[in-house]
Amino acid sequence: MCDAFALVCILLISGCIGQNPSGATTNNAVYTASEKISDVQKIEVLHFHGTHQCYSCITVGDYAEETVNTFFSEELKSGMIVFAHINGELPENSEMVTKYGVTGSSLWIGVYDKNGFHKEENTRVWYKISDKGEYMNYLAGIIEKRLNGDIG
Repeated sequence: MCDAFALVCILLISGCIGQNPSGATTNNAVYTASEKISDVQKIEVLHFHGTHQCYSCITVGDYAEETVNTFFSEELKSGMIVFAHINGELPENSEMVTKYGVTGSSLWIGVYDKNGFHKEENTRVWYKISDKGEYMNYLAGIIEKRLNGDIG
């Protein structure tokens, strides 16, 4: 018991576990492209939206972008994770809309691995926009699973 308490104290003091200013729990030991243990080659986190967006549509995209920037900055730099806001109404984005099967404002995660391309729409984020910390922790957990090869 004492050893476990000491380990938690060391982790807290060293900054491995803490909270960022948004209130979202962070884990500085997040996966990096060089440390990945799965066959995942790349992940796309894409916020599709229309030209005119409501508060909820904007919030889903903004929180997703902040989540990726906060928890996965190294993966963004390396290109392992890509984030984008994509206006699905613009003709130049029609290929991505078709690839993902987008029908409206949505958040999609695309995973490229040795078996090809896997896509998923995450609808649960819509129910979490009233609590930014919960949203960010939830989405970060999903992205971490995908990085580990858990395609869901």
